[in-house]
Amino acid sequence: MPQYLISVLARGPELATAEEMAAIDVFNEALVANGHWVYANGLGTLDEATFVDARGEVPQVTPGRANADEEFVAGFWIIEAPEDATALDLAVGGSKSCNRRVLLRPFAR
Repeated sequence: MPQYLISVLARGPELATAEEMAAIDVFNEALVANGHWVYANGLGTLDEATFVDARGEVPQVTPGRANADEEFVAGFWIIEAPEDATALDLAVGGSKSCNRRVLLRPFAR
């Protein structure tokens, strides 16, 4: 079955509220119950990140946030769905549950 990445997009340092976490838990349980679950996790903040660019002769390593206003991936789901339309429906549910914009992308086939 095709797999998809649903990336949760955020701008600020705020973590999910207790209400959002409860909704995410319900969404995750539904993914498992319906056979769509592969893996999901939240990510640390951009302040905990390190940007690495080794395209030049000397690798550039920059700790923390590069731009305070930039959108970043705060978490993700990897799901399985029989078709793009089902994956899109699941992405809508993920966006609603976490109360954030998400990006849906299929894995290379």
